[in-house]
Amino acid sequence: MASSATQNPGLTGAEVRSRIEAGQTNTVQSRTSRSVWDIVRANVFTWFNFILGVLCVLMLTFGSWRDALFGFVLVANTAIGVAQEVRAKITLDRLSLISAPKAHVLRDGVPTEVGVGEVVLDDVLSLGPGEQVVVDAVMLESAGLELDESALTGEAVPVAKHEGDPVMSGSFVVAGSGLCRATAVGPDSYAMRIQREGRRFVRAHSDIMDGITRILKLIGIAMVPVAALTVYNSWQRSADAATMVTNTVAPLVAMVPEGLVLLSSIAFAVSAVELARRHVLVNELAAVETLARTDVLCADKTGTLTGREPMYQRFEPLSEAGAHQGEALEALGALAAADLAPDTTMRAIAAGVVAPAGWASAASVAFSSARKWSAVDFGVHGAWILGAPDVVLDAVPDAPGVRERLDALASQHARVLLLARAESLAEGPALPSALTPIGLVVLAEQLRPDAAETVRYLAEQGVSMRVISGDSAQTVAAIASATGVSGADRAVDARTLTDPAALPEVMERTTVFGRVMPEQKAAMVSALQSSGHTVAMTGDGVNDVVALKQADLGIAMGSGVPAARAVAQVVLLDDRFASVPHLMAEGRRVVTNAERVANLFLTKTTWAAILALVVVLLGVPYPFLPRHVTLAGSVAIGIPAFFFALEPTGRAYRPGFVRRVLRFAVPAGVVIAVAVIGVFVGARQMGMTVAEARIATTLVLVMLSLAVIAILEWPLSRWRLAVVGAMTLLGGLAFVVPAARDFFALALPSWSELAVAVAVSAVSAAIIALLTTRSRRAAA
Repeated sequence: MASSATQNPGLTGAEVRSRIEAGQTNTVQSRTSRSVWDIVRANVFTWFNFILGVLCVLMLTFGSWRDALFGFVLVANTAIGVAQEVRAKITLDRLSLISAPKAHVLRDGVPTEVGVGEVVLDDVLSLGPGEQVVVDAVMLESAGLELDESALTGEAVPVAKHEGDPVMSGSFVVAGSGLCRATAVGPDSYAMRIQREGRRFVRAHSDIMDGITRILKLIGIAMVPVAALTVYNSWQRSADAATMVTNTVAPLVAMVPEGLVLLSSIAFAVSAVELARRHVLVNELAAVETLARTDVLCADKTGTLTGREPMYQRFEPLSEAGAHQGEALEALGALAAADLAPDTTMRAIAAGVVAPAGWASAASVAFSSARKWSAVDFGVHGAWILGAPDVVLDAVPDAPGVRERLDALASQHARVLLLARAESLAEGPALPSALTPIGLVVLAEQLRPDAAETVRYLAEQGVSMRVISGDSAQTVAAIASATGVSGADRAVDARTLTDPAALPEVMERTTVFGRVMPEQKAAMVSALQSSGHTVAMTGDGVNDVVALKQADLGIAMGSGVPAARAVAQVVLLDDRFASVPHLMAEGRRVVTNAERVANLFLTKTTWAAILALVVVLLGVPYPFLPRHVTLAGSVAIGIPAFFFALEPTGRAYRPGFVRRVLRFAVPAGVVIAVAVIGVFVGARQMGMTVAEARIATTLVLVMLSLAVIAILEWPLSRWRLAVVGAMTLLGGLAFVVPAARDFFALALPSWSELAVAVAVSAVSAAIIALLTTRSRRAAA
């Protein structure tokens, strides 16, 4: 409201500096991402790191440092995890600065844009549609200003604000404009007092991480009796301290899936960095996974299927008895000029129609998404109303031919507004009782060039679209049909949806909706969720904010209003709807690869736990040294898992992560445990020493672990075959190279020993393939 700068010039530069020195700024200690310390703490101070750290200290104290190699691997893995997450944090924080909301203040009588944290006490702020109220304030001027305070009060009905009324931080403007003076800033503001905890970084819900957490809890519980029984077994055999520690550490180290959480976290972080390169800001890393689970995408027409900025095309007069076309155009220009906080529609009209002189506003009703019209009383020139034709026509008793013409224009993808006249405005925000339709304002909307391709991709991936718009159902249907949205010919006018109980069924069978109220958008999202759908919502306007908050994943356009960007988990900084397929691909990569990695680590956990129990029952030494477990875990699990966790994949998301992982890992782990214990007992009965038997079991373990990778990744692509081949070579070198043999306590096997190991591994691998194929089919 620059015109009010003389009456409310705001603070002077000296006054601003004095308040900054006094600490009366709007700076708050809130974060959009975790601090570096939080990242370090989350990666270092974990329950399993504590266990492995204690075991490493025991091994270094009582055993060989070579058997404490897992400790060095643990440090390296943790360092990689911290580095990747810090890298993602730096990237996301930089993008957050780009999309951070701004405040518009008056200082020395000049409108100035500043960061939210730069607002000081007593600053005069200018408010317009879509802008957040960033401080507590008192209204100085109001031009039909209405605020949505639902985030603070839970009440969804917009609240009109007049001079002298208080406004609270956390609300946002849905209609009109105004000036206010800051009365409380920073931690003293209302929103900060009641929402300090809510504004901290919180991880979004993740099925993958939740599933991994449940599995880790089960492993943690199982480790207690395994450790106790292993110690008891060593004590029964009168083992010395070094042997007891070695025999206890080996099974426990094998049971810990130390890289599982690490690689899953890295996958999320790398996805965020990759998306950042595509100008996509991910406010919560797990939001990438959510889009992979999404099966319904709700989208507003404007800003998604079409560009945000329409173009004024022409004015079509309707009535010869009413105003002349020249007067109607003057009224149209005056309406645009009188709007102190114009939206994209009014800006388009202002660019195409010249504002007349001498048209002063006596009273006005600001546009809002709920009303779908605005009005200005110009005194002697009469009151003029501009809004959605089918809404305004409800107040017109007879309008022959108008609706037919509207249908024709809608079929041409045109956006149409109705200009009407009345003698004066009604009391309150209601349409005058007697309106005369004057003409149609035709705006051209351009389809986004990538919209049709994106819609087609989503359909191929099994994601159905719901186009939810405030425009007329006919216009929305025409746009949706042009972009290939299924069911566009059965568009529904949302004003007919009066039964909330029937809404879920309507949302299932209908894909295109027009004349949707802001609160209806949220109700539609909720109805889809009640039917078991995972719903993503794209939007850019004030009328999308509530629905973005309700959706499982809110996706805002970078050029959208600050309120929409603030509540969304993902922001498309370049406004490209075509970025959604990349989002979905990243999500699917994370979900699919996390499951593949989990299969590898939990197979190891399964055979390790079974071996520990069998060893106790049979009263034999553990068939591996800790360094043997580290060797097999590195070449056949940890290193290949790192590559597989970052590999692209197009596989669609399927629920049941934990069930599928256990259906593979348990049978595979059981077969490996049986094969290993069979080889170990057989070798001992043939007269081999414990050290020689351990060499044989290590050879079988490495072979079988590599076979598990091949079974999981079958059919093997060139990339996967290269990884498996490289790991096979690396594992073989441990048996061939003298220095490696000495380090890992191995020996070069004879041809007969190698033949037996290959035969056992081949038979066991065939059994694993048979069992896991059947179990995975049953889980599908």
